Amino acid sequence: MSIDLPFHRSWLEDDEINEVVDTLKSGWMTTGPKTQQFEEAFRDYIGCKHAIALNSCTAGLNISLALQDFEPGDEIITTPMTFPATANVIVLNNFKPVFSDIEKGTLNINPNGIEEKLTSRTRAIMPVHYAGHPCEMDSIEAIAEKRELIIFEDAAHALETKYKGRKIGNMGHTTSFSFYANKNITTGEGGMITVNDDALAEKIRVFRLHGLSRDAWKRYGNNGYAHWKLEMPGFKYNMADINAALGIHQIKKVDRFLKIRREYAQKYDEAFKNIDEIETLEIKDYAESAYHIYVIALRLNKLNISRDEFLNALQSSGIGVAVHFIALHLQPYYAKTFNLKPEDFPVATDYSNRILTLPLYPKMTQSELDRVINTVVELINRHKKAT
Repeated sequence: MSIDLPFHRSWLEDDEINEVVDTLKSGWMTTGPKTQQFEEAFRDYIGCKHAIALNSCTAGLNISLALQDFEPGDEIITTPMTFPATANVIVLNNFKPVFSDIEKGTLNINPNGIEEKLTSRTRAIMPVHYAGHPCEMDSIEAIAEKRELIIFEDAAHALETKYKGRKIGNMGHTTSFSFYANKNITTGEGGMITVNDDALAEKIRVFRLHGLSRDAWKRYGNNGYAHWKLEMPGFKYNMADINAALGIHQIKKVDRFLKIRREYAQKYDEAFKNIDEIETLEIKDYAESAYHIYVIALRLNKLNISRDEFLNALQSSGIGVAVHFIALHLQPYYAKTFNLKPEDFPVATDYSNRILTLPLYPKMTQSELDRVINTVVELINRHKKAT
């Protein structure tokens, strides 16, 4: 099986390549001036007070929890329809992930289900802006305010996302973004955490580099040697200049990339809108989506093929596909550890069996987009149930 139309291709040009070469020639590849430059550009794009570069979005989520004074066993409410990192950091900090089912149409956490999950041990809510569509933040913020809970936003999919005109990155206690290879902009590996609290931002900067009071750039700079102090046990979560060299130029192209993805998503929508066997995701009136991925849900009751067979057929035709996601309550670790059953989260279970993700990225050509559409439509027509 040969994939000649991959699920994703990053768009890197000469300016990114030249910046990386300049970094290599400079002799400074770890956290330094280019990381600071990327942080400043990202801060300006989001409109937040502080943007702190990390080696992953997961690092941002973990820092968000590790710096709290929660007790072991305290509960964090989140969605089951997410990548494992979201819940893994909760477990690894000795807290308990409490899943709340998702809403139809957007696959985001359903605010109406959060309140019934609240207990005396609930300390925070971790919403995930699925596929780049914002969660219904007014309701989540109202619940958090009423119960004095903290909101940690997982914005791995949501770089360009807005909720009622408000940019994601300014609403939660912290917001964590991803620049992994298949994200809307990439640094190869990398992430960013945004905050508007000065004291918290300083703690994060210390925590991301072992808990040292001064980072390596300052220690070995031109202003004289300065001894570091260990202020707290921290992690090795800093972004390196060699990664930030990509981000400096990728962030300049974010609007151009979004425009193309939006156009492609609209063409997918138009192509599939009259096909009863396909459910496309909804864009709410309050949302400006980042269009990070394009997800369809097959109406399997109208087809004589399973979702996985459909995936295999697409891949056999040379088209790369993915699944975002098989919900966490269906994954062996979470099902066994927390005694979770498929019927506990019926909406997430249903979509987990029906969804698949089609290629959506600016590097795609119009002819490649047409090929994906035509192949999907052909498969649907071939596998319709007889009426």
